[in-house]
Amino acid sequence: MRIPENLLPRDGRFGSGPSLVRHDGLERVFRSERMGTSHRQTPVRGLVASVRERVAALLGAPGGYEVMLGNGGATAFWDAAAFSLVRNRAAHGAFGEFSSKFARATDAAPFLEPSLVTRAEPGGCALPASDSRADIYAWPHNETSTGVIAPVRRIDDDGAALVVIDATSAAGGVEVDLAATDVYYFSPQKNLGSDGGLWIAVVSPRAVERIEEIAASGRWIPDFLALKPALDNSRKNQTLNTPAIATLELLDGHLGWLLDSGGLGWAAERTRTSSDQLYAWAGRRDFAAPFVQDRELRSPVVVTIDLEGVQADDVNAVLRSNGILDTFAYRKLGRNQLRVATFPAVDPADVAQLIRSIDYVVERI
Repeated sequence: MRIPENLLPRDGRFGSGPSLVRHDGLERVFRSERMGTSHRQTPVRGLVASVRERVAALLGAPGGYEVMLGNGGATAFWDAAAFSLVRNRAAHGAFGEFSSKFARATDAAPFLEPSLVTRAEPGGCALPASDSRADIYAWPHNETSTGVIAPVRRIDDDGAALVVIDATSAAGGVEVDLAATDVYYFSPQKNLGSDGGLWIAVVSPRAVERIEEIAASGRWIPDFLALKPALDNSRKNQTLNTPAIATLELLDGHLGWLLDSGGLGWAAERTRTSSDQLYAWAGRRDFAAPFVQDRELRSPVVVTIDLEGVQADDVNAVLRSNGILDTFAYRKLGRNQLRVATFPAVDPADVAQLIRSIDYVVERI
C-alpha cells in the first residue's frame, strides 16, 4: 500500500528507543575535527565541559549539584548505582519494564538487603512507599515501555534517603525540579537527540557524599561500575574509558539547539503539543484509545495507543514501507498498540501527518 505523498510526514522517525537525530547534528559530526582524537586532550575535554555546562543549564541544576557522565547507558548505571549508591537497601516504584529492571538489579546484589518494591500494573504508576529501612528511593520519571509519566518528589520529609530518578526518556522533554532529586540520570539517545554509549547524571551534594562514603567503605566495586572514578573523571571533563565522540558531538549540538530555542520550558510545551494531538485523535476514533487511562499519567514524550479491530503489526508494516519508522509497541508489553515518541526533535506538524497516514492505512487495510 502506498500512502499519498501529501499525507506523509517530512521526517518519519518516531522511535522511542534510539530517537530522531537532527540533520544539523549529523552535519556537525561530519565536520568535527575532534573525531578520532584523544579524549584526554583539550579539544575533547572542552566538548565534555560544554555538555556538562549545557545539561546543568537546561535542567536548572541547583547550586552545588554536579553533572557526571560515564561509559555505558542506563543499564550500566543501574548496576553502578547498586554498587555505589545503595548502602543497605533500595526501595523502588515498579510500573513497567525499565523500572522493574533496576529493582531486579538491586534485589540481586548479594551485598544488599532484599529490595522493597511497590508495583503497579503496566499503564499505572507506583512510587516507592516510605520505609525507614530504605536508603534510596528509585523510580523513572517516564516509563518508556508503557508511556506513563510519574511525579518527581521527595518521599520522606526528612530527606534521609536519596531520591534516584531514571530520566532516560524524560530529560530534556519534561520539566523537572531537580531540588526534589539527588540523582537524575539518563541516556542521551531520546529527548537529547544523540546516540547511545553514555550515561549522564545530575547529582546533589548528598549523593556525592554517598558515593564517596561507599567508595571508602571497602566494598568491592568493579572500576567500570564505580561511581567514584566516574565522578573524579567527570570533574576533569573526561570519562574512565574512551567515550564515543560522535555521541558527545550530537549531544552538545542538540543541547545548544534546545537552549537557543527557549530551554526546557519550550521543549516541554513542544512535546505536549505533539502528544496532545495523538491522545485527542485516539479519543475520537472507534479503533483507537489511549493505553494510559489516567490523563494525569499520560506521558508527553512517549504516547501509547491501543488498537481494536485492526492489527498493529499490519499498520506498522505499511507505515514502515512508506518511511514511517518505529511506531511499534514495546516488545515485552505484548499489546496490540502503537507507541510514538514525541521528543522535542519531532516536529508537531509531522505528528499531524502521522495521524493522517494512520487513518489512511486503517481505512484500507
